[in-house]
Amino acid sequence: MNLYLTILRRLLLIIPMTIGITLLLFVVTHIVPVNPLAVILTEKSMEDPHAVAAAVEKWGLDKPLPVQYVVYLNNLLHGDLGLSFKTKNPVSQDLVTFMPATFELAIASFIFAILFGLPLGVLSAVRSGRLIDKVSQVISLLGASMPPFWSGLLVLFLFYYKLGIAPGPGRIDARLGSPETVTGLFLVDTLLAHDMTGFWSSASHLVLPSIILGWFTLALIARITRSSMLEVLRQDYVRTARAKGVREQRVILSHALRNALIPLTTLMGLAFAGLMSGAIMTETIFAWPGIGRYAVEASANLDYPALTGVTLLIALFYTLVNLAVDILYTLIDPRIRES
Repeated sequence: MNLYLTILRRLLLIIPMTIGITLLLFVVTHIVPVNPLAVILTEKSMEDPHAVAAAVEKWGLDKPLPVQYVVYLNNLLHGDLGLSFKTKNPVSQDLVTFMPATFELAIASFIFAILFGLPLGVLSAVRSGRLIDKVSQVISLLGASMPPFWSGLLVLFLFYYKLGIAPGPGRIDARLGSPETVTGLFLVDTLLAHDMTGFWSSASHLVLPSIILGWFTLALIARITRSSMLEVLRQDYVRTARAKGVREQRVILSHALRNALIPLTTLMGLAFAGLMSGAIMTETIFAWPGIGRYAVEASANLDYPALTGVTLLIALFYTLVNLAVDILYTLIDPRIRES
């Protein structure tokens, strides 16, 4: 029962957190010295008195700020984030269009980071001070210090331009075209269409950007895994398991790694949220049509509704990821349930 109450409390906390996010966005948009109508309407629509009057009525701009905030919340609840200046589409529609590309890239980057970062951290802890440990520290240092805009251009120049062994920017070969949209995830949509040529083209285009985006997360996972494993390996129950003659592989995987994963859970959740919001540079360099590139183009065009929509989406995503991490942490660690 305590577990269900804990999950229920976490779910209820989303409501005040979401209200706080929207309130902060509302305050920021009103602090910026910009005409609110310029945020809502295009330059051409500003010359139309009927369009101006309709926007004023819809968003309550002739009313006090508290009332404007209530109107703003009501519009958000109906999925109305305004019209994008650049695309001339509703921002909510643009976010639905661009979100799957970022989600696919983030998932691929996250899988890459876990597949290589977790074993690297474990081996680095088990063989502390040896060659693999030093290699792990070098990889972590490079991953944490090399900015994506530099490493992305470097790998494109080397593997695409010079060696010609990797595809160029984009999500799929231009000659193939985009698959029929079902989920928006090219790997899934090409499989649903039984298009293996398109699937392998999408997969190959995903390799370089996912490595560049996931390298920093790989470095974090490797370093935190190493430090957590070193701490766990010094615990009494690990020494007891070894004294009983338990195989070393089982000691590492069953006794040490399971307990070392507890603090890693929070890191992995926040890392995945960071991949979703930190793909701006990677998407720009690799011409990846996701929300990161959408945000860059919105900034270049002073597209305030689009910028506000992206900010709200990322903030809500962080909130949901934190909720999932809290619930998962409760399921993994019995001490949390008991407390």
